[in-house]
Amino acid sequence: MGFDGGHPHRRRAGAAARRRRARRQGLLAVLGLVLVLTVPLAGGPAGPQAAAQEGAPAADAAAPADLRIQARSALLVDAVTGQELYAQDPDRRVLPASLAKIMTLDLVFHALEQGKIALDQEVTVSEAAWRLSVQAGIGGPSAMFLRVGERVRIEDLIRGVAVASGNDASLVLAEAVAGSEQAFVTMMNRHAAEIGLQASRFSNSHGLPGGEQHVTARDMARLALHVLAAHPEILEYTSQKTFTWKDFAPQPNYNRLLFRDRRVDGLKTGHLAAAGFHVVATAKEGERRLVAVVLGAASDALRVREAQRLLDYGFQQFTNTRVAFGEEGRQMVPVYKGARPRVTVEPAAPPVVTVPKTEAGEVRTRVELRDPLVAPLAQGARVGTLTIEDARGRVLRTVPLVTAEAVPRGGLFRVFWDSVRLLFRDLFA
Repeated sequence: MGFDGGHPHRRRAGAAARRRRARRQGLLAVLGLVLVLTVPLAGGPAGPQAAAQEGAPAADAAAPADLRIQARSALLVDAVTGQELYAQDPDRRVLPASLAKIMTLDLVFHALEQGKIALDQEVTVSEAAWRLSVQAGIGGPSAMFLRVGERVRIEDLIRGVAVASGNDASLVLAEAVAGSEQAFVTMMNRHAAEIGLQASRFSNSHGLPGGEQHVTARDMARLALHVLAAHPEILEYTSQKTFTWKDFAPQPNYNRLLFRDRRVDGLKTGHLAAAGFHVVATAKEGERRLVAVVLGAASDALRVREAQRLLDYGFQQFTNTRVAFGEEGRQMVPVYKGARPRVTVEPAAPPVVTVPKTEAGEVRTRVELRDPLVAPLAQGARVGTLTIEDARGRVLRTVPLVTAEAVPRGGLFRVFWDSVRLLFRDLFA
């Protein structure tokens, strides 16, 4: 049989009409049972508030050909909207080097917030951490130059990691948070999965060679966005240009962008001979913040130059625009079977998108609301989606729509009356 819409469709249409007539004829009998119709229709209230942004938005515009970044991979993301503005092989796996310390700092700040450790708490330097310091003293990897058995404040260790990229300081922090580095690595990988790092694996707290470890530009951008949202105070440390410890000469921050661009305030660099030169940099200009990731550049100077090119491109070519929703960002929506007849609905996050400056006035929105809304509804329950598109209809971002207040279930009469209304609406729709 073909697909030309012939007789089978007419037979189905006739059957549907007969079913509708039978339903109308039985309406009076059905009304007697309405009192039992107290189960919310069409899905009931939504669960906890959804994330403010869903999925991975595509890049907003094709990058100019001359922007090609001289590195193994690169990514530029707007930190406010999460939109990718430039991507070059962003899912290519590379050794993390000291970028692993971003995850270490993330877990340290989680532990601070949970009260497991404190900034002024002193912890003891282990022999394993001291050995990393000794390696640095003979021309090896970077260190804070800690001594075995020495007592050091947590905050000093944080500075030693954020500015001087101290491998010894990273290990001491890991042991302070988890009891051992092995336990800390388990935490790192579990947390990586929890925040959506889909292709990253860590084998130690500092990123030196050993074990299975790899990251991607996309995962490092996602980690940076998480850190900026969860622990913005980290920037107080990653923005410091020098680190002074005891009577040692001040150590300059390895992130040279801090010395050439006043907008830059973190996050971290990394380098291994087998990996090349990495940087995850964030910069703020006005209300906008960008995250630039460059992995596997051939030199420190090249990673600085290429990260600077990404940041300049993002600030010069793009802008953030806020779209309208309802009146002053809110909309009243009818509710059935509730103690109140209406509920206020609002976006779960500011409805802002990043677009090329030439297209700032051309975005459009599409609102989808669950219908009907049936009480009870919790505050923050998801009831719809605000989709923001460009002039060509490409989806730039989707923002959940949630309830601004709770709506408890109404009394017996309200439930009965709205059950009748819903029944008639269903029959005659």
